[in-house]
Amino acid sequence: MESTVSDARPSFPVDLEYQSGFGNSFSSEAIAGALPGNQNSPLVCPYGLYAEQISGTSFTTPRKLNQRSWLYRVKPSVTHEPFKPRIPEHERLVSEFDESNSYATPTQLRWKPVEVPVTPTDFIDGLYTVCGAGSSYLRHGFAVHMYTANKSMDNCAFCSADGDFLIVPQEGRLWITTECGRLQVSPGEIVVIPQGFRFAVDLPDGPSRGYAAEIFGTHFQLPDLGPIGANGLAASRDFLTPVAWFDHVSRPGYTIVQKFGGKLFTAKQDFSPFNVAAWHGNYVPYKYDLSKFCPYNTVLIDHADPSINTVLTAPTDRPGVALLDFVIFPPRWLVAEHTFRPPYYHRNCMSEFMGLIYGGYEAKADGFLPGGASLHSCMTPHGPDTITYEATIANGNEPGPRRISNTMAFMFESCLMPRVCPWALESPFRDHDYYQCWIGLKSHFTSPEETQLDVDGDGEVEGSR
Repeated sequence: MESTVSDARPSFPVDLEYQSGFGNSFSSEAIAGALPGNQNSPLVCPYGLYAEQISGTSFTTPRKLNQRSWLYRVKPSVTHEPFKPRIPEHERLVSEFDESNSYATPTQLRWKPVEVPVTPTDFIDGLYTVCGAGSSYLRHGFAVHMYTANKSMDNCAFCSADGDFLIVPQEGRLWITTECGRLQVSPGEIVVIPQGFRFAVDLPDGPSRGYAAEIFGTHFQLPDLGPIGANGLAASRDFLTPVAWFDHVSRPGYTIVQKFGGKLFTAKQDFSPFNVAAWHGNYVPYKYDLSKFCPYNTVLIDHADPSINTVLTAPTDRPGVALLDFVIFPPRWLVAEHTFRPPYYHRNCMSEFMGLIYGGYEAKADGFLPGGASLHSCMTPHGPDTITYEATIANGNEPGPRRISNTMAFMFESCLMPRVCPWALESPFRDHDYYQCWIGLKSHFTSPEETQLDVDGDGEVEGSR
């Protein structure tokens, strides 16, 4: 399919420039001298720009946690008509999870990849909520969305007042224009758009599909490394933030689409929101290439807990308990001895939503496809399917190192119990036979009377009747 990039925005260059680092205080200007010197809000800004601050935390949040940026723009973002409810209403976006709009179920759920729609659908209309918990109004909770789209956003920008968006494209690149600049995000990369930032999504490859997690009341940060030490997992320098780029051409009838309490509102203005000629601060959009992740693993016995693969975390006030962790399962070596190497069978006090970007997943030999998803809620049993278990036991777990290749699965893990949206439960892409993947697990138990003792003391059972 030919590119559907809107004529309203110029094509992205082959190699975009970025700034490197996580949580840094950045500064960038598209015009030399556009950043004021020595203060944030001078009486008259360079080039007649307007100073505007965007705050990601309260003013009095401790300095080490405070997030804000100053934007220097051609026109301030307040210059728009009043917001009105978007018509038609987007009925499949949720930020308040209760009995009126979602259901609690302990059943293991799985979905096949959703087909890209035939009718023209941009990122906003192709976005729908699968599950979540809590409330954006109460500033505590999360939502898991998926999206399918086949056209670029035209003369409009999207913004969530509810929370940060972590977007995981699975098919098709995303050209994302933000108030801080532009990012190209390919499958195998992720992008985080913080709460309140306006952005537009173009599709240079045509159809696109992927996942998104939205968190309310907090922001993503890098996990503490603890005994791992100073290095490993996701390195700060591999996170990329855009450089300033701005559009100051008149845009009559431009629409801002704002997500607020799970509902969409629109406001008209006559200019592009991407008119920021310079900015500085630490509240910024950023992207990360998952192939740069440095995984750690066990090198003697047992399978490591999946938390060892955490890329980003959104913590709660309870130490070690996450509102949402973003965990990946990348290519890596398995070397543990005398160990069942696939993920162990598990009942978890956390809830796990999984997706697959490409390849296969080591615990599921069949049925879990790129673009698909699964949900294992709090204390719901899950683990390797029958085929994986029997193959592992039959081949003696392939003694010696084994490399897992050509795969990138991920997990959104939360301490909250998710409620599932009705359209996800009723979806034609839901795999109603998911439970069958475990039904074939049989008992391998042998009683002491049926098992010979280890007569030579080598740790090996000599045989069984």
